[in-house]
Amino acid sequence: MKERNSQHPDYILLGIIIVLITLGIIILAGISAPLSQERFGNSSYFLIHQIKYGIIPGIIFGFLAYKISLSFLKKWSLALLFLNLIFLGLVFLPGIGTNVWGASRWIDLGFISFQPSEFLKVSFIIYLAAWLSRADIIRTKSEKKFSRIKTPQSSFKGLNKTLIPFLLIIVLIGLFLIKQPDVSTLGIIVSVAVLMYFSIGTPLWHSVFIILAGLSTLLFLIKTAPYRFNRILALFKPEIDPMGISYQIKQSLIAIGSGGIFGLGLGMSYQKFGFLPQLMSDSIFSIYAEETGFIGSSFLILLFLLLFWQGYKLFKKRSDEFSRLLTLGICSWISIQALVHIGSMIAIFPLTGIPLPFISYGGSHLLAEMIGAGILLNISKS
Repeated sequence: MKERNSQHPDYILLGIIIVLITLGIIILAGISAPLSQERFGNSSYFLIHQIKYGIIPGIIFGFLAYKISLSFLKKWSLALLFLNLIFLGLVFLPGIGTNVWGASRWIDLGFISFQPSEFLKVSFIIYLAAWLSRADIIRTKSEKKFSRIKTPQSSFKGLNKTLIPFLLIIVLIGLFLIKQPDVSTLGIIVSVAVLMYFSIGTPLWHSVFIILAGLSTLLFLIKTAPYRFNRILALFKPEIDPMGISYQIKQSLIAIGSGGIFGLGLGMSYQKFGFLPQLMSDSIFSIYAEETGFIGSSFLILLFLLLFWQGYKLFKKRSDEFSRLLTLGICSWISIQALVHIGSMIAIFPLTGIPLPFISYGGSHLLAEMIGAGILLNISKS
């Protein structure tokens, strides 16, 4: 399983990841203290929980992901995805799956609970990278550009090897996630999958078809769930119900605006005292912006941009298709998720409930992201 390699990982990438995780600890320590004290009589409860069930397992499994052979990942990619789909199905099983706020997204085994959809992001990216690297697509290495699908007469002959299987995979995963429901995670996965699919040089009409299919599905999901429409309505007309559907956006903007240039200081947020919902997870960027201001917010955004840039350089540097696609998938996942989280807090996107990578409270997403980071560092040293 271990590849013999004398090279070192990308230390810049490693440094960015360490800084992000450290920032997450510092931010959570101040944000969670009042609620932790109120619920458990211990101001450090949530911080200790995050370290115990997120950071420590993340270091262990991230290190394993760093050391494991990439060929092993490729070989067992389908098995990993299949195992993850089994866990996705178990969330609906009484006694194992738990329903939180009307959503069946968690598995509770008594001694531990976790969210399978977070790990799906990793397993799906690994599988898709493995599958696309085996697809009927060639790459001209001397020119360093992708050729089109091998279609002697027309690109339609590649349908049974590329587009149709790709859509079937997306539909299968979509059925699990929509049933939970977890449309936000589905949106992240589909966005990453489309980027990976297009990167191999598929025909333009494929992209048009996928975009139209995606928009049609999105409209259907909005129409069948009024709360999704309300979130979009709150984005464009926040004044329509400031104490209802627009409350979180309104409080988020108040928090960010209160931070000014330099912020109120770490631990000095006012919004953390029960004004802003989901302050440790879905709304953590707003609290961070309130405490660190424009300077601190810009620094955090810069870290994510640097992470994406280092990933892009790694993507361009690697020659084997599996590593390239894996790099693109992981970097796109983390970057898109950060963009959506921050964008929803500043009223660019509707509220989604997407955690901020490496920062938000929650062991499942942090563990998955640290595994993804370990794979990136693995690729960088290979």
